[in-house]
Amino acid sequence: MAAAKTPLLSVRNLEVTAHLRRGDQNVLSNISFDLGAGEVLGVIGESGAGMTVLSRAIVNWLPAPLAVTRGEILFRGNNLLNMPEEDAAKLRGKEIAYIGSDPTTALDPTVPIGTHLTAKLMAVKPEMSKAEARQRIFDLFDAVRIPSPKARFNEFPFQFSGGMMQRVMIVDALSADPALLIADNITQPLDVTVAKQIVRLLNGLKEDFDTSIIFVSSSLPMAMDISQELLVLQQGKVLERATPQDLISNPQTDYTRRLIEQVPRIWEVDHTPPASVSQKPILSVQNASKTYHTKDPDKVFGTQAVQAVRGVSFDILEGENFGIVGESGCGKSTLSRLLSWIEAPDTGDIFFDGESISAMDAKGIKNLRRQFQLILQDPYTCLPAHKTITQIIGEPMVIHKLAAGKALKERVAEVMQEVGLPDDTGNKLPFQLSASQRQRVNIARAMVMKPRLLILDETLSSLDQLEQARLLELFDKLQKEHKFTYIFISHDLALVRRACSRIGVMYLGRMAEVAENEELFFEPRHPYSRAMLSAMPTLEKNRYDAATCLLDGEPPSPVNIPPGCSFRTRCPDAIDACGKVDPKVTLDGTTQVECHLFE
Repeated sequence: MAAAKTPLLSVRNLEVTAHLRRGDQNVLSNISFDLGAGEVLGVIGESGAGMTVLSRAIVNWLPAPLAVTRGEILFRGNNLLNMPEEDAAKLRGKEIAYIGSDPTTALDPTVPIGTHLTAKLMAVKPEMSKAEARQRIFDLFDAVRIPSPKARFNEFPFQFSGGMMQRVMIVDALSADPALLIADNITQPLDVTVAKQIVRLLNGLKEDFDTSIIFVSSSLPMAMDISQELLVLQQGKVLERATPQDLISNPQTDYTRRLIEQVPRIWEVDHTPPASVSQKPILSVQNASKTYHTKDPDKVFGTQAVQAVRGVSFDILEGENFGIVGESGCGKSTLSRLLSWIEAPDTGDIFFDGESISAMDAKGIKNLRRQFQLILQDPYTCLPAHKTITQIIGEPMVIHKLAAGKALKERVAEVMQEVGLPDDTGNKLPFQLSASQRQRVNIARAMVMKPRLLILDETLSSLDQLEQARLLELFDKLQKEHKFTYIFISHDLALVRRACSRIGVMYLGRMAEVAENEELFFEPRHPYSRAMLSAMPTLEKNRYDAATCLLDGEPPSPVNIPPGCSFRTRCPDAIDACGKVDPKVTLDGTTQVECHLFE
């Protein structure tokens, strides 16, 4: 009888405590599991379950006031907790790699991305030459689909979007071919096609190098897509451990059942929001374009034109929920800035309630801002740290001179109650609130003005599935009470399916398809729409096969967009006309498609 293999990683009776002024508080209690070479363990739970604390404890990298107070973490039989820091530091980055969920603060903003990555790789693999290290980084840039890798190699962190920076951190972790990779919610800020590619990349790493992976995620379908076993955490304790199939078919706890029930169903359940009863556009976008001029890395004094939004036209009807989806870099965030008139389009125009915004003077635009509000993605940097919650929520009323004194306090208290913030929240500062509570503050700050239009730019993407479901229910309730319209910009198609009656699909600055919810998810016209749907992590059978629909390669650079259809370089069904002629917008009832195949 063969002897059992020694696990690569063994966690035994792990306990983590927060040493606070008001007393010690247990964060993790009695965590135990083994992980063998080439195995993938998924860790799931809602925000506050202790998933990130567990991830950082495994690499012995807990910030104060957190500390391991009991247990062992054995890596190849050696207890990391008793290891001298010098020896532990040699393991990190080479044998053990960690990727966090927030990439924006991970790198020095004054140093180019490529310099960071090659320096780290040569430090952990001194046998590599600089040329070999650069080529390894270029190869991984291609693998995680960072466009124009040689050009972006010399760019700085501030020039990368949040999704792009997450890909950079994945490249950083994978460059040294680690034996153990800890991925802490790394796919949450990524769009579905890139997330699917990352999961493929991690699976390839596991197969090619026998890498073990701890995959922490608040998305149950995403964790199921890669994990051989799942560990369910709640309030720092392991509730159950099972294979994905057993967990779904026979959950052992009410908490796990609730996690499963909260996963949005795409095709099995009809939860399409009702379409607008009005045919009057509240917002009309007509041939809007936006180009940015940035420094050309190949020329000393030259610039290059980045075409972020290119000739976009669509209407948003009063009272409807309009979704905008697409990959990172497709122009969604730029479009949100145009829609909210933070920036003006270079060409074209945007009409609010039939009136051209570009024709308004400064006073007219200020008055217009009382009628629409923008709610952004990051709940941490959107709130001034030195102001109380009451001051933050009431500030728009003060700016527009709509209320003061007792009337202002009453309106702030009213809107706090509407969004589900406890009464004692008003005197707190933002750092005292959870991510979900901060996002409710952002919603309250927007709703205090009683706007007619809300623009939600990835507003729910930083939250776990349970909180996303709660906030979607909140938006439903608020919309019924106040009859506003909202634009829901997201990379999460499951949320869009649940929230939006009509959806626009963006690709490389163009609106590839606009369709009713049911049509887009069951009968998509554009091949790019099918590709995005095929990449969706779901608990049900996907109607679209990723093997035939999912895109490989990278989108063209917005600096050098090829002639004809910009999607043809990745389209499996491209015809001769796609490389020569720009597709026209074809209208079919409520559907709008830019595709030669549909023509």
